This record gives sequence, C-alpha cells and structure tokens, in this order.
Amino acid sequence: MNDPIRPRPTDNAFLGDLRGGSHEPTYGGALSFMRRRYSRDLAGIDAVVWGIPFDTAVSNRPGCRFGPQAIRRASAIFDGDPQHPFGFDPFETLAVVDYGDCAFDYGKPADIPGQIEAQAAEIVASGAQLVSLGGDHFATYPLLKAHAARYGQMALIQFDAHQDTWPDDGDRIDHGTFVGRAVREGLIDPSHSIQVGIRTVAPEDCGIELVSAEALDAIGVAGVLDRIRNRVGDHPVYCTFDIDCLDPAFAPGTGTPVAGGLSSREALALLRGLGTTGIDLVGADVVEVAPPYDHADITAIAGATVAMFYLGLLAERRRS
Repeated sequence: MNDPIRPRPTDNAFLGDLRGGSHEPTYGGALSFMRRRYSRDLAGIDAVVWGIPFDTAVSNRPGCRFGPQAIRRASAIFDGDPQHPFGFDPFETLAVVDYGDCAFDYGKPADIPGQIEAQAAEIVASGAQLVSLGGDHFATYPLLKAHAARYGQMALIQFDAHQDTWPDDGDRIDHGTFVGRAVREGLIDPSHSIQVGIRTVAPEDCGIELVSAEALDAIGVAGVLDRIRNRVGDHPVYCTFDIDCLDPAFAPGTGTPVAGGLSSREALALLRGLGTTGIDLVGADVVEVAPPYDHADITAIAGATVAMFYLGLLAERRRS
C-alpha cells in the first residue's frame, strides 16, 4: 500500500530548520527573508537579517519605511535552490535568522538613531554578521557606530548615486549627511573608502575616492574592482548599497532617483567580484527601497538580490 501523499511544508519562517533551504510555495507561507526562521536567539548563528523600517530622514519622496516588507516578500522566490552565481545554497553553510525589525517610537524621532545603534550593537556583539534592510540611508550612520564599536575604524564601500556628505551641524537626522558625519567621528577611514555609481555633486568629498557611473563605461567592472581592492586594502569593510545606485529603469521604487545609473547586471557583477578581492566584509546593508513608487516588485527584487549576494559572499568565504 502506498504511503499517503504528504503536503509540501509551509511556514519555514517559524517551523523550519536553521540549515538548508525550504520547499514551500513562493506564493504562500509566512514571509521572512528567504524563509529564514524568525528568531532572536543568536547562539550559534552566523548571520542575521534585520529590518529598519525608518524613513523620517528622507529629503524627497518618503516610503522606504516599507522597504523591509517589500524585500522580504521579493526574496521568497530565491529560497530552496542553489543560488546563482554562487552555485550552492548558502544556508547549507551558514546558520541565518531573520531577526525581525528594529523597534522604536516613531513619535520620538530624536531617539531613533540611538535605538538603531543599541539594537544593532547587541546583534554585532554576538559575533554574527549583520545584514540590514532599510529604510532610508541615514540608518547606516548608527549601524556604522555599532560596527565601529566592535571592529574599530572601518573602510566604507558605498554604492550610491549620492555622496551623502552634505554639511551637518552634528545633530541632523538626514540621509544626505551621514557619510561626512561618519568621517568626522572617525567611524570610517576616508583614505580607504570608496563610493561607486556617483552621479550628483556635493560640496565636499571628505577624502573618499569617487567612481562615477560614467567611469564604469571607461574602465569596466574589472577596473572598478581593482580600484576597490587597492583602496580598502586589508581594513575591515562595511558595505552599504543605496538602491538608487541603479538607474531608475532598474529601480524605480526609490525616493531620490537619478538617471544614468548602473544596470542591475553591472551592480551585481561588482558585488560578486568583491568575493575575489579578499576584502574583510564585517557588515552590510541595502537601503532606500520605496515600494510606493515601485512597479511589479522590480526594485524590491533588486534589493533582495543584493542582500542575497551579501549572504552568498559570506558563505563562500566560510566554504573556502
């Protein structure tokens, strides 16, 4: 007598194993990032995915407070298979949890940066790698503070249309000023930091090397990777990816879109290439996904892919 047909399992976000992919339908079940288990138990955890649903600091269109939700939803299509271009399931190598979202009182905006920093610091102190989902780009400032407390001064690799070095009197909550502030406070070393995809002008560069979007046409992906490798050296590296680094054709769902950006393929080739540079990646984020301006999840899929690539790079490093 044949065994009864067993239904495909669902809700891996609550019931699944830490290791390996899930096999539930992409259109059903509870949505965590790539179906990782929701947990705040960090014992034995290699990497944590964490949302920061905050967009009070935007200078143009709001809406990226919904970014973590959208990225999680888009990520459901990835889980359960070996991931391209790595060729393996990162969750066979890494124990990864979805930590949920940062908690804060939206009615007390001045307190939010401290809340982001404190909660991130708890995760980083566990020894797990933190991959954060924004939210607007100001969130990277308290994330840098939390990582610098553990790793010391870091190199920054920033994929962005904007330099985010506008003047700051020291207490602005503004997604366009956080890089300059991080330089002045010694969180990042500008002489070992680089910004890729820039196609706007700011009053100062703070000593950070700039690679414009147009430069990619001249020197190609390999040339940009050489500049990244030479710039960051063996310093601990924090990598931040503002989705507006991509051209609006590939990422319409963002608050401050700028024409002339990178294609998804170019940006992902650069991220993939970081695995060959030997950089010491200690933390990462993807920010500024604003689903109210998105279409057919184009931007959310790009953001989810960036986050998946971060985890793939970590898993590849562990495997080697």
